[in-house]
Amino acid sequence: MLINLIVWILFGALAGWIASMIMGRDHQMGALANIIVGIIGAVLGGFLMNLFGAAGVTGFNIYSLLVAIVGAVVLLFLVGAVQRAT
Repeated sequence: MLINLIVWILFGALAGWIASMIMGRDHQMGALANIIVGIIGAVLGGFLMNLFGAAGVTGFNIYSLLVAIVGAVVLLFLVGAVQRAT
């Protein structure tokens, strides 16, 4: 149980870090922010993929990592848009 939690935290950190690199925010975010963005991104990416009729996060694999990265990029884009609007 604890190992699964640690693996998913690392998975979220990796997805969040890659998304922050894509969006050019890697210098603004720390490890905790990457983990949070990656985990929320995985949920958001899974939701978006389900809307389009594809599978969401299916486990610890490359496809799920890509879904999490896409969700994290969308999340960072939305957060940036809200920050610019205020």
